[in-house]
Amino acid sequence: MIIFRYLTREILLTMAAVAGVLLLVIMGSRFIRYFADAAEGGIPASILGTLMLFHLPGFLELILPLAFFLGILLAYGQLYLNSEITVLVACGTSPNKLLKVSLVPATLVAILVGLCSLWLTPPGALHNAVMLEEQRSRIDFSALAPGRFQEFGSGRTAYMEGLSADGSEMRGVFISERQRRRDGTPETAVTRAEGGYQTLDPETGSRFLVLADGERYSVDPGRFEAERLEFDTYAVRLSQADGMRELDAPEYATTAALFGDDSTRAQAQLQWRLGLPLMVFILTLLAMPLSRVNPRQGRFAKLLPAIFLHVAYLSLLLAALDAIGRGALPAVVGMWPIHGAFLALGLVMMMRAQRKGMSG
Repeated sequence: MIIFRYLTREILLTMAAVAGVLLLVIMGSRFIRYFADAAEGGIPASILGTLMLFHLPGFLELILPLAFFLGILLAYGQLYLNSEITVLVACGTSPNKLLKVSLVPATLVAILVGLCSLWLTPPGALHNAVMLEEQRSRIDFSALAPGRFQEFGSGRTAYMEGLSADGSEMRGVFISERQRRRDGTPETAVTRAEGGYQTLDPETGSRFLVLADGERYSVDPGRFEAERLEFDTYAVRLSQADGMRELDAPEYATTAALFGDDSTRAQAQLQWRLGLPLMVFILTLLAMPLSRVNPRQGRFAKLLPAIFLHVAYLSLLLAALDAIGRGALPAVVGMWPIHGAFLALGLVMMMRAQRKGMSG
């Protein structure tokens, strides 16, 4: 029992350190991308924290298997380096017993990964997709800074002098649009208005920016004339109701819904989610023989080959996910041969390690 607690603690502590570093790097990279979009006015800065929070399960489902894999390599590598494995062998510890001890924390990690991949990641990804789609399809007043020219999609550039106290209306609005007429000729339209606000058509679901008391100029490149229109009220459509249709993709569906969906994309997504917890146990089997190092080599001797092995495993799964979704790979075959191949590789490596001896 003491040996079990000691080995489990070493694995989990090392895994936590590796997972923390990887999570910091990945989340930092994603945060920088979002922060750059916020600086350009693409999204409001107030939603950055929410976006990162709902991305967390998706990050963890990929980070935890790798972190646990590296945790076993580094923890057991240190035991080999300090000749502690030699002592364990002298006390009657066999490779199978060491594997059984490692499978206990592996089960805990697999449960966490399954919780993320099967339940938490899909609604989190859907939440972020809806939030970002709404920002792309409309002007969000919190994303527009007064006194700056900012793009907001569909070839439009907006400028406003200020916002009302409650932030619901713009004052001193200027909008430049690049568009095409029905005959295909290009046209540049400039609209200036004293104020503007957003509204949603309850019948069509389309979103409009309603401008008040202004002028609109339309100019064709190469022509020395322009059209001028004065208006009391002018509506600019920002988005259509069908703009969110891609949000019903299998990537955002619940796992229960995927079981009842026979489409290739749904089956690919289901196999991906089910395969991530399984991946933890297979990586545990691979890590056991890879962690065996010579004290003269150091515990990082097999770290690079191990990382390459994990990258190959994950890359093949991603390639199969894409192939099944496109119909190039039968869903009946799916990703299971990949898991089976790496499981067989782990079993062969374990048998070789047993023949050589744990401390040999």
